[in-house]
Amino acid sequence: MNDNFNTIAGWTLFAGIVALGLSIGSGLYFQADKPHRPHEMGFPIEGVVEAGAAEEGPALATLLAEGDPAQGQAIFAKCTACHTIEQGGANGIGPNLFATVGEPIGKGKAGFAFSSDLAGHDGAWTYENLDAWLKSPKAFAPGTKMTFAGLGKAEDRANVILYLMQNGGGPPLPAPPAAEPAEDAAAAAGDAAAGPATEPGADAAGAVAQPQPAAAANAATAND
Repeated sequence: MNDNFNTIAGWTLFAGIVALGLSIGSGLYFQADKPHRPHEMGFPIEGVVEAGAAEEGPALATLLAEGDPAQGQAIFAKCTACHTIEQGGANGIGPNLFATVGEPIGKGKAGFAFSSDLAGHDGAWTYENLDAWLKSPKAFAPGTKMTFAGLGKAEDRANVILYLMQNGGGPPLPAPPAAEPAEDAAAAAGDAAAGPATEPGADAAGAVAQPQPAAAANAATAND
């Protein structure tokens, strides 16, 4: 009886060790401890930008000039699980974000432990860097601990940036690009070529209004 129990226990222990080894080996092979986006998305995710997709639309400066921080606050609601934004707020899974616009990247924040990719990143949180970060944190800093995939709509990113600026300020907003001079010149040339508008038949009416020469019969009567 004891021999059978020991045999069963031994094989059970052996099976557990094999299963554990296979789990560790498959995790290393498939990089299960380093989650990443699939190379091909099975279905679109709302608000997440598609990798490699070209983005067209108004410039960031234009979106910031026309944006609404109130809409940014509504979008930021999904960030509150990890971040606080009020002045003096505690760090959570992510750092407190008060006065983030314009500050150095990956520094400060009451001792928050940033990833090495962010801590070693040069520069500051400019409007352009914030836009790139919100679009895809993994693309901006591949080693980041932030798991949020990003905001696909440029308007949403601009509104969130305005909300961040509303909480702690930041550098002056960039000036929107001026209108294209070539388009303005073309429009002016088109107006000049059109000239003043005239009503149909105006020339004919003028011609009728011209005085007519006296009839030959009248001239003969006057001579008599």
